[in-house]
Amino acid sequence: MIYLNDLTTAIENSINGGNGLDREQAYDLAQHVLNFFGYDDRIIDNVLEPEDRDAFYMLEDARILFTEREEITLYDGREWRIHYWLFDKDRIAELMELASPMKEQRDVSDFDYDSLPSDAWDRAPRTE
Repeated sequence: MIYLNDLTTAIENSINGGNGLDREQAYDLAQHVLNFFGYDDRIIDNVLEPEDRDAFYMLEDARILFTEREEITLYDGREWRIHYWLFDKDRIAELMELASPMKEQRDVSDFDYDSLPSDAWDRAPRTE
């Protein structure tokens, strides 16, 4: 299952190297896409409107989504192709690992514990 925050981060880090969409735009796009998928791993292409399909193509270019097709034989012998959209979970995980300007992490080893006052570790008495 792909979560909203994970997909948001992947989109944010993939579109133009993280410089194309801000967090809010990436969130909106992620939410829009996930509304189609729900709890499924794939959706059928026929449910998409042209403007939705454009967004899917953009995410396909970023390798967040990919397509596959299935061919089935109908009762009358004709072949029918069904096109699906799927998440590339490995690519999403890869994009989530990229550093993002919003995710700057402080190095805890830089904190000077000696600068704390001596009573910093004392617990306040409980008042009930």
